[in-house]
Amino acid sequence: MTDGLPHTLRSDALDNRERILDAARALFSADGLDVPMREIARRAGVGPATLYRHFPTKQVLATEAFADQLRACRTIVDDGCADPDPWRGLCLVIERICELHARDRGFSEAFMSAFPGAPDVAGREYTVKAVAGLAQRAKDAGRLRSDFVLDDLILILMANKGIHTRSADTQVMASRRFAGLAIQAFEASPQHTPLPPAARLTAAVPDNSV
Repeated sequence: MTDGLPHTLRSDALDNRERILDAARALFSADGLDVPMREIARRAGVGPATLYRHFPTKQVLATEAFADQLRACRTIVDDGCADPDPWRGLCLVIERICELHARDRGFSEAFMSAFPGAPDVAGREYTVKAVAGLAQRAKDAGRLRSDFVLDDLILILMANKGIHTRSADTQVMASRRFAGLAIQAFEASPQHTPLPPAARLTAAVPDNSV
């Protein structure tokens, strides 16, 4: 009988951990990182002591909750760097990371709050250095404007984080449009490539012609 007890405790602890992570993902995604830890514990159905035993700080919890998204972010950057055309690769990175952030407000806040200054988590430092290298290659190819700095991309991500609409689909649509505008601003000699469709953000304008 006693042989089974430790296994039961480990299973309970694992179940608590997963419930906490599920609750954190849901609340962070809906409300950002300002959600109190006590509210996360309540949503997960555990006591605050249990939450802090698994995740001593909100930063640790956010990092664990969005580990998959951080890995996805690195994959996006790897795909962009692998493109033989560095400008096309940089455009891919901007478009896909903006969309990833638009789909998950909590992940966006976790990513931005940890930049720079936080310990490297899930290859964040590698990701930033890889984007910087890709941008330099795009400059060398004459496609990225010469005065571009990496902080400009961070500025775009901060602005993209501020897009809030009534539906997730409209939010993603608006983010794609915003990314298209940013790419045109970054291009050394804009080709005026057609933008993604505009999202309907106001009922005051009868159509998107104005």
